[in-house]
Amino acid sequence: MKSLYLLCLALGSSAFAQTITFNGCHNLFDADNTFIFNKIGVDAYNKNIYMTTPINDQQSCSGLGICEFKIQWNNALTRWEFLADEGYGTFTNPLLIYYNSTGNNNFVGNPPSITFGTWVENTAVTQPAGGCGGNLTPSNSTMTGDVHSTSLAVSDVKADSKIQIFPNPVADVIRISGIDNGQSVQIYNMAGQLVKSEVFDQKINVSQLTSGIYLLKINTKNFQTHEFKFVKK
Repeated sequence: MKSLYLLCLALGSSAFAQTITFNGCHNLFDADNTFIFNKIGVDAYNKNIYMTTPINDQQSCSGLGICEFKIQWNNALTRWEFLADEGYGTFTNPLLIYYNSTGNNNFVGNPPSITFGTWVENTAVTQPAGGCGGNLTPSNSTMTGDVHSTSLAVSDVKADSKIQIFPNPVADVIRISGIDNGQSVQIYNMAGQLVKSEVFDQKINVSQLTSGIYLLKINTKNFQTHEFKFVKK
């Protein structure tokens, strides 16, 4: 990366691929400067890896120069990190721009949203120090799509009250009501592993799952995400 910074995220997801789009920190980036991240894989801890594309050392980030970015999990420090390439498109010695250490439950493999926890700015790298106010907030950036906004603990899972899943506990088929723009569904086990992923349907066959607690994640066509805990009998 010829110079640093990145502060805009917007995320969209398709049935089997996820993308993140970022826009923000307009004192450093133009208001229309948007970075698109694509999911490029999953690490050894079942956490997704996202990278701006194409990686060609040619993406402009306004007056800051040329930027390439990656969002990935740092298991040693138990946090999500927003990294900048060192300038050659290789990420051999990436630079830390932001990190989020809040709510990193192993239940899911995607990073927290701006409204969950704090994406802290690494002011040792970004200059002038605190150039984006010290962290990402809804007032200086946007992030939507394949991000989670709850800790996903048993008592913390939240969703639109108009959307319901039933029965719960379930033996064979979960039914989904109150949603007409669903795009995809994923089911995660308690270890955070993705055990089922398919195109959205109001009936989801879970008969093949072993007994236990799972997270059902519903992605919509307008990039919203709804999460429900359920028990498989």
